[in-house]
Amino acid sequence: MTVLASAAQLRGATRRPVLLDVRWALGDERGRERYLEGHLPGAVYVDLPSELAGPASPDAGRHPLPSVQRLQAAARRWGISSGDPVVVYDASGGLAAARAWWLLRWGGLTDVRLLDGGLAAWQRVGGEVEAGDVVPEPGDVLLTGGGMPVLSIDEAAAWPASGVLLDARAGERYRGEVEPVYLRAGHVPGAVSAPTTENLRADATFRPATELAERFAALGAQPGRPIGVYCGSGVTAAHEVAALAVAGVEAALWPGSWSQWSADSGRPVATGS
Repeated sequence: MTVLASAAQLRGATRRPVLLDVRWALGDERGRERYLEGHLPGAVYVDLPSELAGPASPDAGRHPLPSVQRLQAAARRWGISSGDPVVVYDASGGLAAARAWWLLRWGGLTDVRLLDGGLAAWQRVGGEVEAGDVVPEPGDVLLTGGGMPVLSIDEAAAWPASGVLLDARAGERYRGEVEPVYLRAGHVPGAVSAPTTENLRADATFRPATELAERFAALGAQPGRPIGVYCGSGVTAAHEVAALAVAGVEAALWPGSWSQWSADSGRPVATGS
C-alpha cells in the first residue's frame, strides 16, 4: 500500500489529483476559516465532523463511521470520479487528514495518499496557495465499503488476548492522569500505549519506514500479528493505521474507540503504564 505523497511529487505530478483539505483539531472550530485564507490550488474543504463521521451517540461513539452511501455522496460533492487519484492534507502532520485517507480506502478507493508534511511541506518546496472557496463539478465515484479492516467494541475488548491493541492517544490520557473529553479516564485493559505524535518528525513529516517498523516492533506490532488501533474517537487512530502501513504492517481500526468504551459503565478501565 502506497500511503504518502511528498510535496515534491505532488508539485511535479503530470496528472492532477483531487485535493482535499481536512484542517480540523479537537476544540478548534476555525478549520474552514483557515482554508479560506489559503489552501493548495484547487483543494476542496472537507468538514471532518459532518462529512467524515456519522451521527454521534454513546452507543456508537463521537465519530462513528458514516454509511457507505453517505460517504459516497460526500465524495461526489468533493468532485471525485471513478479512477481519480486523491491526495488529502491538513496542517497538523496528517492527524486529521488521515481520517479522510482511511475512510476513502475503506470505501474502496486505492489511489488515495496523504500529503507528507501537509500544507507546510507544500510551501517549503515553493508551492503556491490560493484563497477563497473551491466548488468542484460533482463526481461520479462509486464506493463499496469493506476496503479496510474494522473492529467492533467487543472485538477490541478481546483483541489483547490474541494480538496487539494500540492506544494512539497521548500517554497521559492512556495512563488515566488526564481526560479532557470523556467522563472516564484510562485505557482498555491490555492495550499498549503508542502515541500517534511519535509517528512524526519535528517537521511534521512521517518518520522513515525503517524507524516506524522498529518503533512498532518494540511494541509487539509486527507483520503477521493481529493489530488493532484506537484513540479517542477514531480520528488519530487512522493516522496510526497509516504509519503502520508505511512500516509494512496491516492494522484494523476501531472507530468507536475510547468515546464508545468510556460511555459504557459496564466496561472495565485500566490506568497506569
